[in-house]
Amino acid sequence: MSHSMESIRNIAFTGHAGVGKTTLFEALLVAGGAIQTAGTVERGNTVSDTDGQEKSRSHSIDSCVAHIDRDGCHVNLIDTAGYADFRGPTLSALAAVETVAAVVNAINGIEHGTRRMMMHAKQRGLARVLVINKIDFDGANLAALVDSLREEFGSECLPVNLPSGRGRRVLDCFFHSEGATDFSSLAEAHQRILDQVVEINETTMGAYLDAGESALTPQQLHDAFEQCLREGHLVPICFVSARTGAGVQELLDVVSRLLPNPAEGNPPPFVRSDGTTLLINADPDSHVIADVFKIVNDPFVGKLAVFRIWQGTIRRDSQLLIDDGRKPFKVGHLFRLQGKTHREIESAVAGDIVAVAKVEDIHFDAVLHDSHDEDRITLAPLSYPSPMYGLALESAHRGNEQKLSNALTRLAEEDPCFRVEHHKELNETVARGLSDLHLKIMLERMRDRYGVDVTTHPPRIAYRETIGAPAEGHHRHKKQSGGAGQFGEVFLRVEPLDRGAGFEFVDAVKGGVIPGQFLPAIEKGVRQAMEHGAIAGFPLQDLRVTVYDGKHHAVDSKEVAFVSAGRKAFLDAVAKAKPLVLEPIVNMEVAIPEHNVGDVTGGLAGKRARILGTDAQRGGELVIKAQAPLAELIDYPTELKSMTGGRGRYSLDLSHYEPVPPGVQKQLSEAWKPHAEED
Repeated sequence: MSHSMESIRNIAFTGHAGVGKTTLFEALLVAGGAIQTAGTVERGNTVSDTDGQEKSRSHSIDSCVAHIDRDGCHVNLIDTAGYADFRGPTLSALAAVETVAAVVNAINGIEHGTRRMMMHAKQRGLARVLVINKIDFDGANLAALVDSLREEFGSECLPVNLPSGRGRRVLDCFFHSEGATDFSSLAEAHQRILDQVVEINETTMGAYLDAGESALTPQQLHDAFEQCLREGHLVPICFVSARTGAGVQELLDVVSRLLPNPAEGNPPPFVRSDGTTLLINADPDSHVIADVFKIVNDPFVGKLAVFRIWQGTIRRDSQLLIDDGRKPFKVGHLFRLQGKTHREIESAVAGDIVAVAKVEDIHFDAVLHDSHDEDRITLAPLSYPSPMYGLALESAHRGNEQKLSNALTRLAEEDPCFRVEHHKELNETVARGLSDLHLKIMLERMRDRYGVDVTTHPPRIAYRETIGAPAEGHHRHKKQSGGAGQFGEVFLRVEPLDRGAGFEFVDAVKGGVIPGQFLPAIEKGVRQAMEHGAIAGFPLQDLRVTVYDGKHHAVDSKEVAFVSAGRKAFLDAVAKAKPLVLEPIVNMEVAIPEHNVGDVTGGLAGKRARILGTDAQRGGELVIKAQAPLAELIDYPTELKSMTGGRGRYSLDLSHYEPVPPGVQKQLSEAWKPHAEED
């Protein structure tokens, strides 16, 4: 069954770990008639947590797509992981929806995961909803929590319904103004949200001021409400108890009656290869444009690509192109997802979320289209955290190297925050993730899915080199061996650039002393030296190289001569330019029990860390924000576990590079034993 675009709603449930997203997901599926009985996290039989690791650990690791068909609406729901360790799939889900629902624990209040996901949703221009869960729990101060939400996220946060009967019921306050509530009053909440909504539109505001609420049609109210969501002028607050079902039907009413459909949400930021913006037309009759936001590799089913259709209609047997149009494929089977269950459908329109299987060339973030007019367009990337925690891997069994490589490739396809690097000079394969837990999960998957066991050890730290001052360098390369010789002479200047600026190569040669065809060879020599390092064997960055003089020979000057001259002139200049070794500095967020704060901050201080602040959470937890050199954190997972009795967790995100202390630079330089290159 295909659905009209106007009937579709897409919503991702996000929030801190432990707020009850998966339980709410189950309650919504039951209330919408998609399943008969709600599973539980404890029993491991929920629709969204189907992976063996999710069941054994009792929390989500991946995002999960399911759907509800209710009252003429087709609602696509995405459940996401709450732990910061699994942010990759969680953030990817934001590229598929119009609305993000940040679920808040009524007991613990605003937690760090809530802030993080609200920020990402706002940056992406998505409609935002705050869903307060566990309203029936003892100790929940809902009035104070609403005040906290408004203080944290702005006065545009307003309840659209209110709890009643001590959290046993929830009453709508957008369309109704009478009823007994646990705090505030339905009339007051109704008036407050009505005032907020009508002021966004001059026509609606005029009608309201002239004749009051009765002058507004339901369609006018819906249109004004949707405009408020699109422009960030309103963040609705809803109340639920996923455990008892209170407020779940009311939340579905908000989704179907008030949240934007695909034509009403802010258009996604697609760009062409030349950098110009492509305006997406949410029209089922337009050319197809879809974006793959999730990849699942199943050893038995094969690759499953889950995508959001942004415009056009996809039918079974449609011919689609991938990215630049060189890889067409035929849609043999089109699937609608209900957790792990895949139901084949005939077609899907703009706004829907569906999947295809066994198309090997499809990859995460691929753009699918049906016209070469849309070749080489991309969806503007989300801001993913850099995977900084690394482990060097080796196959535990000789002869399994190719099997290991294939397994790592499959895992990296599924998670944009899991990265695999191979360092040729060290013959070292390094897997990088957001934390030790993230990598542990991925290695367990590799063993369980693909039968690959590995041994691990700490990887080499990704140091870099740069210079601290301008300097000049010179080298004359001359070889004569009977026949034609080699000659090239280069004078160049190096200058430091700002951190993160990269590399610039400038041609300032005058008078033709070095013919133009040899400038690329000089740059090649410089880049070779930059790649292999000048003082400690690490790549150089953040500098400008200007070639300003030199000599050539009409017969003996060759490309190879200027490659060598450029490389050695560069090394000569760097040696005089106060060379520096840079180390990666990472932002840390360490969540710990409050009583461990002294031990943890003291331990971080001993690792050259800078404490940036602390964030008290309800439930006796504290989040410490700090910056520290990555090199000091090799054994941190073990240390944190020891200090907190296994209750501490942390995440890392690359901040910037800084010069290492002089003593560390000396050690690194002495440990590097470069072999002299022979010309």
